[in-house]
Amino acid sequence: MTTTSLYRRPLPERLVPFASDEGRAIFREALAEGNMEGFFALAEQFHTQADPAFCGLASLVVVLNALGVDPGRLWKGPWRWFSEELLDCCAPLERVRERGLAIDEVACLARCNGAEARVEHHAAGIDRLRADVLAAARSPLEPIVVASYARSSLGQTGSGHFSPIGGYHEGRDLALVLDVARFKYPPHWVPLAQLHAAMHDADPDTGSPRGWIVFSRRRAPSALLFCVSAKDGVAELHAALDSTIPDRIAAERPADAKSALVAFAHALADVAIPVDVRAPIAPEHVAAAEAVLDALRTTEAHAILAAASAKIEADLATTIALAAPPATWAKLPENVRADVAGVLERGRAAAPLGPEIKQVHDQIAALSEIARRRKS
Repeated sequence: MTTTSLYRRPLPERLVPFASDEGRAIFREALAEGNMEGFFALAEQFHTQADPAFCGLASLVVVLNALGVDPGRLWKGPWRWFSEELLDCCAPLERVRERGLAIDEVACLARCNGAEARVEHHAAGIDRLRADVLAAARSPLEPIVVASYARSSLGQTGSGHFSPIGGYHEGRDLALVLDVARFKYPPHWVPLAQLHAAMHDADPDTGSPRGWIVFSRRRAPSALLFCVSAKDGVAELHAALDSTIPDRIAAERPADAKSALVAFAHALADVAIPVDVRAPIAPEHVAAAEAVLDALRTTEAHAILAAASAKIEADLATTIALAAPPATWAKLPENVRADVAGVLERGRAAAPLGPEIKQVHDQIAALSEIARRRKS
């Protein structure tokens, strides 16, 4: 069997190579406009994807390193640095190699690795895209925009793709796409309207709309403690919290919050829990993780669940209880449901626990929705 060997491809018309005479002229004009401030941090950390399906991971590696997010975990030797293999939550790398990532999975990966991510879809409109690109272009650090688009709509070969936006020429309404597949296409200038149009078609793998993600640093120090792991079972956990666990809790006829949480622990023990507890090594992350665990272990919910003698570890059971959707408690009598809600709300309000619990809740919900779309 013969294999065709490929080395880069010519860019289609209307896409201007960054290093061409015209591309350099556009760069100088955009720089004079003040719309290349965000380019330098991205260029300093620019990265070629390590696998043909890793465009989403590679774009996120560029973003996290450009934002100066400390992963809190070792990369090689003593060094803490982001590379694709450290992006180990939300989706297994083996699965990413097979089918890439959906836009919400890239956002999930950003959030469980210490960044904020705002997802916008094509329907948000070109004016919103232009405003976000311009804001990123005019700032030396953040925000950073990554586009999710269909290559075919730009006249390129291939299907869905992710790449950071490195700058903007306001006079010609051009965005600089820093293509992370440098083995295929060089960075290039794209008419913004054409880029927005390339976000129109949904991702065929998930049915999710394409669009763009706006990244920024997390303002409060993050423990990076709890993360939805790359294991299977997220959809099953979400479904259990929505349906089977409420039935199991109601069947035990709890009379108060304590007995309801004990029933929850018994039901949860039969469900796979795809949530990992990391062991950070960066001093600031260690301190943040200890503060989160101290807060978690002083909650009423933890005291109840630790005494429940269930098979599941109390820290994890409490985290899931605090992150569970309201449907988990919906089949309880109103007075018991209100009692449980009070216990859980007081737990979520314990600083600095709230943001970590919200992160677990949001990741479970988002990844469950992606899994549902893939099955439908």
